[in-house]
Amino acid sequence: MKKSNHFSPEVRERAVRMVQEHRGEYPSLWAAIESIAPKIGCVPQTLNEWVKRVEIDTGARAGIKTTDLQRL
Repeated sequence: MKKSNHFSPEVRERAVRMVQEHRGEYPSLWAAIESIAPKIGCVPQTLNEWVKRVEIDTGARAGIKTTDLQRL
């Protein structure tokens, strides 16, 4: 069963932006995610998925873009 998504797009965008802006202050991307996730009320794995999705969609990471997935 899929859990309902209770985070607005604005919250997701802000959380990802926080990770991107502060990632240099931490020894790793995961450390930044672990620090920021509780501040927005999600688990680190969720925030990590959001960060990965944005990186794929912007071309910073290899993968299938969201727009391409929607066409399938």
